[in-house]
Amino acid sequence: MRALICHAAQDLRLETTEVPELGEDQLLVRVAFGGICGSDLHYFQHGGFGTVRIKHPMALGHEVSGVVEAAGVQVRGIKPGQRIAISPSRPCGNCRFCQSGMQNQCLGMRFYGSAMPFPHIQGAFSEKLVIDASQAYPLADHLSLSEAALAEPLSVGLHAIQRAGGVLGKQVLVTGCGPIGSLLIGGLRRAGAARIVAADIADLPLTCARQMGADETINLRTQSEAMDKYKADKGQFDAVFEASGSEPALRVALDVIAPRGTLITVGLGGEIALPMNQIVAKEVDLRGTFRFHAEFATAVQFLNEGLVDGKPVITAVVPFERAVEAFTLAADKSQSLKVQIAFADASA
Repeated sequence: MRALICHAAQDLRLETTEVPELGEDQLLVRVAFGGICGSDLHYFQHGGFGTVRIKHPMALGHEVSGVVEAAGVQVRGIKPGQRIAISPSRPCGNCRFCQSGMQNQCLGMRFYGSAMPFPHIQGAFSEKLVIDASQAYPLADHLSLSEAALAEPLSVGLHAIQRAGGVLGKQVLVTGCGPIGSLLIGGLRRAGAARIVAADIADLPLTCARQMGADETINLRTQSEAMDKYKADKGQFDAVFEASGSEPALRVALDVIAPRGTLITVGLGGEIALPMNQIVAKEVDLRGTFRFHAEFATAVQFLNEGLVDGKPVITAVVPFERAVEAFTLAADKSQSLKVQIAFADASA
């Protein structure tokens, strides 16, 4: 089979690799669609992010869907021909975090396409994939395999909402409306937020945010004064989701969040200087959010039942043979949100 292997920054290759042996509790899957994530782009553009560096060749990708080709002898309930979304989350189940229900913090996590551990965890951008049966989530007949590949980024947004402790009836701001921010908005709409304001520095993601359920969109580059009304009386937002990873966006969030509001940092960026006096004076509850686990099942349910429609997030689908071109396109934020790679025979 062929896989998309990153050797170093700007060194991405389609290479022939061996199909792994199928275990008795595993599935052999023909990969259909794979979405290019921000972390994939960091590996492609810079060879990693922060202190995380690619030290040996690694297949990229973790947002995938596919069709089951074969099932191990111990697998029950999933048969060849089944269309599935594939969770990339593979916690050990035994460490103290797994045992306390925090599988996303697993000490032995095997998350597709991650250079955090060494040896690295190989990614899912390959024509075929052997997965644990527990990673497979069946799809409704009407849901396309392309849409199913959005389950992973939607799960990230749903976990962020969980970290906020509930948004029912609240005034919410989302800064950064790329794929995760926009899908998060769809989750906020489903979770009962009373009003959702979306902010970004480009029009394309803001158009998507509106389609995903935002009540108001603000371009911080051209309409910065539009945020002024939300600074009144110490701030208006009960919850803010900062999904851009930028320091200016975080500072905007602290200007408009209400006292004792919850600020969830979703986006990964560089080191940021925090205005501690503002955080202390407003008694802001600052919370991080990292990946997901149990939320994947909910994400697939929402997609299967049409409770969240992720189609506006997908801006391009590129054939596997042009995968490097797909990464270049995904890096151009002026024309792309979620770029997906279509693998061979991905029309099922």
